[in-house]
Amino acid sequence: MAERTTENMRNVALVGHSGTGKTTLIEAILAHAGQISRQGSVEEGNTVCDYEPEEKVHGHSVGTAFVHFEHEGTEITLADTPGFPDLVGQALSVLPAVESAAIVVSADKGIQSMTRRLMQFVENRNLPHFIIVNKIDEHLDALEPLLASLKETFGGAVLPINLPTPKGDDVVDLWEKTEGEVAFSSVAEAHQQIVDQCVESDEALMEAYLAQGHLTPQQLHDAFEAALRQAHIVPVCFVSAKNGVGIAPLMHVIANLAPSPLEGNPRPFLHQEGDDLHDEPWFPKADAALPPVAHVFKVTADQFVGKLAVMKVHQGTFTSATPLHLDGIKKPVKLAHILRVNGKKQDEVAEALPGDIVAVAKIEELAFDTVLHGQDIDHLRLKPLDMPRPMYGMAILPKNRGDERKFSSALHKILQEDPTVALERGGATGELVLRTIGELHMRIVLEKLQNRFGIEVETSPPKIAYRETIRGKAEGHHRHKKQTGGAGQFGEVFLRVEPLEDAEADLEFADETVGGSVPKQFMPAIEKGIRKAMQEGALAGYPIHGVRVAVYDGKHHSVDSKEVAFVAAGRKAFLEAVRNASPAILEPIVDVEITAPSAAMGDINGLIATKRGQLKTSEYLPGDMAVIYAKAPLGEMSAFSSELKSITHGQGTFVLDYSHYEPAPAQVQQELQAAFKPVEEED
Repeated sequence: MAERTTENMRNVALVGHSGTGKTTLIEAILAHAGQISRQGSVEEGNTVCDYEPEEKVHGHSVGTAFVHFEHEGTEITLADTPGFPDLVGQALSVLPAVESAAIVVSADKGIQSMTRRLMQFVENRNLPHFIIVNKIDEHLDALEPLLASLKETFGGAVLPINLPTPKGDDVVDLWEKTEGEVAFSSVAEAHQQIVDQCVESDEALMEAYLAQGHLTPQQLHDAFEAALRQAHIVPVCFVSAKNGVGIAPLMHVIANLAPSPLEGNPRPFLHQEGDDLHDEPWFPKADAALPPVAHVFKVTADQFVGKLAVMKVHQGTFTSATPLHLDGIKKPVKLAHILRVNGKKQDEVAEALPGDIVAVAKIEELAFDTVLHGQDIDHLRLKPLDMPRPMYGMAILPKNRGDERKFSSALHKILQEDPTVALERGGATGELVLRTIGELHMRIVLEKLQNRFGIEVETSPPKIAYRETIRGKAEGHHRHKKQTGGAGQFGEVFLRVEPLEDAEADLEFADETVGGSVPKQFMPAIEKGIRKAMQEGALAGYPIHGVRVAVYDGKHHSVDSKEVAFVAAGRKAFLEAVRNASPAILEPIVDVEITAPSAAMGDINGLIATKRGQLKTSEYLPGDMAVIYAKAPLGEMSAFSSELKSITHGQGTFVLDYSHYEPAPAQVQQELQAAFKPVEEED
């Protein structure tokens, strides 16, 4: 085997709406590459990428899987990502680890809700991308209007790089050929469009083209890759994953035209000092001789290997002898085993070069977004991803009381795996609330708890993540005094509260005391008491946000003053002030994107109105479909899934995404306050 080089690597993420055939497409590619003897199927549950129990049960991907193979002298790594809106976090987390993305579109379904969202994500990340239209043999008549729709929706940069033959049993390459019989358009015209798009931003190439009258693929190659990196061209490939049409040409495009780690747009990192991130980006260089830099973008709890962290090497060379530094940990770590991942299999390799996607096992300090770097590099963080906020909640408890410790450990591992899962403790009820993107996401997390860790849980109806804030200014005071025979407890606090401009902001705490009325060493205790009260809530048991607190006076005792006394005094003084500062309950508002038959638009608009929702805009799609954009309170959306299915006869789909918080209506606030039964702590 020839010496491995970064120049010969290609890393591509396959993203797209669920049901477009991404997993089947990878099966066809692996079969053509000779990696598997027989192409598996999602229906039979024997594909390389869908190997988790939850994937076999549901018949679709729930996590990102990787395959690795060689083709035409290049090493290609493909990432198979989930397509359900609830699982979009898994797809987004892999984008910083690849040099290009392929948005897979089904010929019969066309542009779906996740197609638009993922296209926006890859554009925002400045990631070179192309489009793969799948299932062409079954829906040949739909291809020409679909290509027109792709151009209309995503711009004139969308150009086919091959076209299907009249019977859909093959494709004609438009990159190298100017003649051939195709199902629609013409080879010469489509080839000319590619040439024009490539030379448009290259003056020297334009002059050569005008002088010669034509250009060879070799002359166009560099201009094409530059146009791809600048999103000046978005190539479209046509395939049928089930019968193998277009698979070899697609592999040729990936091997010869997709950017290598040396050519792709580098991922921006930020320097970190403590909790602060610098604004100026730092870009790694895909040079094996430079100090090593990698980032972890996927973590799994493997039943046999243990904790497995998948990372992308951006710079330098990683070996088992390389001392590496992690943020917040002084002692360097070493990678005992470096593994190349192929589906559920891992093969050990001696080293990892820039561009490699590899896994390392049994390093507990590694978590999602951890950056590993050499000693000569300052602390780094990858520029944060805009992940969707988990808003769907369930209160959960282990069914068996003896599982508490195992339950806690399993939840910790789930949180490490998925950045779109959150866990919180309800301040008023003490409930443990698990939050996910949506109902399907929640179901899969609960199945993982049972399948991987053998833990069954009891759940109660979803809890909405309301918040509390204040709209006015007020003062609070409390004296905590307790005498039990020996040394007592004493602390007295005077404070004032006022709202911050951002009602969702964290606490802003200030010490405005003078003359030593409260010694400085007790200020952290007062802040601790305030934060405790903020978590518990004052009106209805929901966390308080957007408050500035200034402690301006107090008293202490030289013997009896202790931290516990000022924790209690700070908490009670804060609650008193909040109750006098025009408190309000905020409800989460979500963006709603609904895709449904256009005939149902009137009924859907009426349904949204019953949810206290606001219609924003709508547009018609090919195939008598329409998309509706609206905003609505999350608390009104619990039954929306079943109601939409009823209205659209199962053809409607929707996506929720966090928008903002705003004050809940008076009636809702009253109901939430009436249900609140606070537990008073003893003085």
